[in-house]
Amino acid sequence: MTLTDKIRKVNIAPGSCFHQLLLMVVFVAAVAGLSISSPFFLKWENMRNILDQSVINIIIGVGMTYVISSGGIDLSVGAAAAVCGVIMALLLKAGLPIFLATAAGLLAGTLLGGANGLMVSRLKVNPFIVTLASMSVFRGLTLILTKSIPIYSFPSEFTWLGSGSAIGMPVPVIITLAVVALAWIAIRRTRLGYYTMAIGGNEEALRRTGVSVDYYKTAIYMISGFTAALSGLIVTARLNSADPLAGYMYELDAIATVILGGTSIKGGHGSMAGTVIAGLFLSVVRNGLTINGIASYYQQLLVGLIILFAVVISERSGRRL
Repeated sequence: MTLTDKIRKVNIAPGSCFHQLLLMVVFVAAVAGLSISSPFFLKWENMRNILDQSVINIIIGVGMTYVISSGGIDLSVGAAAAVCGVIMALLLKAGLPIFLATAAGLLAGTLLGGANGLMVSRLKVNPFIVTLASMSVFRGLTLILTKSIPIYSFPSEFTWLGSGSAIGMPVPVIITLAVVALAWIAIRRTRLGYYTMAIGGNEEALRRTGVSVDYYKTAIYMISGFTAALSGLIVTARLNSADPLAGYMYELDAIATVILGGTSIKGGHGSMAGTVIAGLFLSVVRNGLTINGIASYYQQLLVGLIILFAVVISERSGRRL
């Protein structure tokens, strides 16, 4: 059996299918329960609101799925989203065309992720420490660029990316579907996906086969940086404002989404479908709590409990496989 075959076998382990099925059952049960508790829950306006809430989490979760599958962590995604949104806003205010401004912001996020990846892969610094430090650096840079003052008012063509519609669907949802489709193909059908799982499963064994582990590790963090920048684009366009404090706690939500979706916290297995389902599930839960008049600070408590529960389930499942 080749290395690729072994990795593919791990990636579709029966335990992961059971995890996704269980999550789907819980998701359906939550939707049913909330629809009974509130007559407004299943209205289209509320469903669209849930989709709008979930796209950011899912997009960042896509990049985080790669990182955690490789045995790493990225705590800088929220700050990266904020600084990339500010970069786009400043370039738009400077008169740069929308395409160039957004491309520059996305490139900036990719390069910031690459810098994290180089420190993790080349300098062998623990990813928790690297991304914790870069989170602080990115936040500081955002405050310096904006002088702590939000930047407002952008062209309508730009705000359309965050709040417009096309072919009967919100533009952010279309972007999210495209990102998820590409990421699913990459993680299941390309060397990048196979090697991501192998790095998380046994990095040294992969290195001994002649694979440039450092190259793929850096690429993984570049993907995380790109998805963070893309979320920054959507948030900035949706709010018509680049807030230096945007992206707060995005990293916690993304980690919760990925782990709840069935990706192993130790690496070696990742579930893109699970990430999408978990992203929708968390948005449904938060929306349901809001509709039923439950204070917002309980939502953060719930996310923390969900992370703890998901990690326990992941650990116990990992021991049985």
